[in-house]
This record gives sequence, C-alpha cells and structure tokens, in this order.
Amino acid sequence: MVKQIVRDVFFLGQPSEPATKADIQVGKDLQDTLQANRERCVGMAANMIGVLKRIIIFQDGGNYVIMLNPVIIKTGNKRYTAEEGCLCHDTQKKVTRYEKIKVSFLDANGRKKIKTYEGFCAQIIQHELDHCNGILI
Repeated sequence: MVKQIVRDVFFLGQPSEPATKADIQVGKDLQDTLQANRERCVGMAANMIGVLKRIIIFQDGGNYVIMLNPVIIKTGNKRYTAEEGCLCHDTQKKVTRYEKIKVSFLDANGRKKIKTYEGFCAQIIQHELDHCNGILI
C-alpha cells in the first residue's frame, strides 16, 4: 500500500528499532511507496512512511532490494562528497560517503545475507541507514 511521506523532523530524528519477520509488510509498503515516487526517489527507510523499524529499500540493477536490520560491517578506504536530497525535506545537502561498503542484513524472506555494494547503491544504502539512525541529511 502506498503510504504518505513523513516530513516531521522530530519523528524522523528518532532512531529506529530492530525489525522482525513480522514487519515484512512494511517492506512491501515501502516498495509500493518507492514505486509511486520513482521519478524523484531512489531509496526509502521505514521511518519515511511512519514506521520506526530498521527497514530500507532501494533499486539495484532494476530490482528492488528490501533489507531488514542492515548493518555496514566493512567500508572501503575511499570516500567522496555528494549532494543528496530527500523526500522528507526540500533542500539538498553535502554529505561524505564511502565508495564501497559490505552490508549484513535479512532479506525479504528473513534469510541472512552479506553483500558488498559500490558506487550509487552504496550511497543510497548509507543515506537510508542514516534515516534508521535518526540522522537527517
């Protein structure tokens, strides 16, 4: 179900709680909402639709990837500066991101995965993890 985007900075500034398999519907709602906003959004975190759970979604090679409880377990040495925007506010801000990250997470079926991401996907994941940690860019 497509959900309304939360823009309340107090709510968005709260750290999210760990997700469970029972929260998988939130991932589906995130996917529906991301698809509805695909022309202006490349990833989302659950708090953006009013749910304080550690769930994110983004596109990787045309496929939607839902991550429950993602954790960056390793970063590359290279960092870069980028300008990012967000559906939660109207401005763009400069941020520093790692070029390469290794992430541990549960997939949409509750299976543990570890995967390395580079470039734009890595940037999106870091942005959405900031959301999970109550950090707004």
